[in-house]
Amino acid sequence: MSKKNCNDLEILIRARYPIIYIVSWEEERVEEAMKTIAFHLKKNLLIWTSTKGFTRAETLIQNSTRDPAYALSFILNAPDHTLFVLKDFHPYMDALATRMLRDIASTLRNSFKTVILLSPTLHLPQELEKDVTVIDFDIPDYNELAEILEQILLSVKDKPEIQTDITPLDKEALIKAAQGLTAVEAKDVFAKSLVETRKLDINSILTQKEQIIRKSGILEYFPAEEEIGNVGGMDYMKTWLEKRSSSFTQKARDFGLPEPKGVLLLGVQGCGKSLLAKAISALWKLPLLRMDVGRIFAGYVGASEENMRHSLSVAESVSPCILWLDELEKGLSGIQSSGSTDSGTTARVFSTFLTWLQEKKAPVFVVATANSIDNLPPELLRKGRFDEIFFIDLPAIQEREEIFKIHLLKRHRNPDQFNLQQLGIVTAGYSGAEIEQAVIEALYNAYGEGRDITTEDILNACSASVPMAMTMREKISEMRNWALTRARKASSAVPEGMEEMEVMAIKNRNNPSTFKNINN
Repeated sequence: MSKKNCNDLEILIRARYPIIYIVSWEEERVEEAMKTIAFHLKKNLLIWTSTKGFTRAETLIQNSTRDPAYALSFILNAPDHTLFVLKDFHPYMDALATRMLRDIASTLRNSFKTVILLSPTLHLPQELEKDVTVIDFDIPDYNELAEILEQILLSVKDKPEIQTDITPLDKEALIKAAQGLTAVEAKDVFAKSLVETRKLDINSILTQKEQIIRKSGILEYFPAEEEIGNVGGMDYMKTWLEKRSSSFTQKARDFGLPEPKGVLLLGVQGCGKSLLAKAISALWKLPLLRMDVGRIFAGYVGASEENMRHSLSVAESVSPCILWLDELEKGLSGIQSSGSTDSGTTARVFSTFLTWLQEKKAPVFVVATANSIDNLPPELLRKGRFDEIFFIDLPAIQEREEIFKIHLLKRHRNPDQFNLQQLGIVTAGYSGAEIEQAVIEALYNAYGEGRDITTEDILNACSASVPMAMTMREKISEMRNWALTRARKASSAVPEGMEEMEVMAIKNRNNPSTFKNINN
């Protein structure tokens, strides 16, 4: 238990607060803290559970106290200078128990007895709101996790098969990765890592965080599988990210750097915004959480707002992490008419998110992606919400060559056996996703004919499709004009203009022989 938690709790007990409600999953840590406080204040400590009743130092006091009503009567008649910890008492707070607790609160104000209600959830009848003081029990901080890690390393130092010699930087990375776990979870995951890999491995810790995220029901965990090298082009964006790759360390705090807040990625569909979100996770070695905005909105009154608060709370509990909101404009559609269409639910949910985005203290890096600027509220684009707004345009010719190379390598082909320059020229206006599909289509065609893929196969696949740059020409032009003065470029490469793309598209569609000899 942190010193602040201990001090706050001890002050409340010394001030004769009758009933204190501690919200925590960590019974062991709370119990150890209570033993320390009881020893310091020279008080008796009794622990109650519904299975045993009251016990002192694991010794049963009276079996009949298992009954909640009898346990409360026992508190009233017990000697002074006693601390009573009631574990998971909230299911028994019916009308009788509530009335008895109010009586206890009135009586204990003139005594040296204190009742501690300990539960992982806050469930408090309205009648007790003025009589009970609620304390949130913090999960282990950096220093506490460092102590746990040192204890684990100390316990296996005599085992030569286990690697315990780690650098200070690696140790800090492990502790940062474990932040958000309870003390028991941290001990378990450190021990599991040593058993599985014979060393302390960050991936094992991230797996434990995946369990926490999955239990939330709203957030989705993505493993760090996409390397930054799998993202074609976007050199400005990559440089920006690499400069911040160690920004969550204590060294960065000591230097005076704040933790980065997040980025808003605007751009054409299929140009790598979602891929980039996954690559940031791998680059920074942080867990990636995807928030499905559609799951936020529930059927009954108040549930949507609570879902948003809960999902943000889960993200903070496993921080440092990356929170990914994909296609944000779709989740926020209808916000302007929210008052008349859904009684303001969408507006309230969005307001909760905006406030959190502005005021959050936990190291949660937000990656929001959007394909359209029309439905994005202006409040979201204000400075301070995100560190930067990047515009991701269609790839330029050299970037398209790089994307072809990436997808050929992914499918176990040697890019040197293909005319990447020719492929880059004829795919003016193609997005990264369309390039990938052209490679896949060519593979299917070659496989059906029982041979390997060639450059001509890919060229023929490209000629059979119309790039989105043509079907959404006006929309893309509008987005480019908007981003010219309002967003930062993700790439130094300059893609072709819409007219050049249209000329190449018409030429390739009407004259397929162009593919055979690009210089004609």
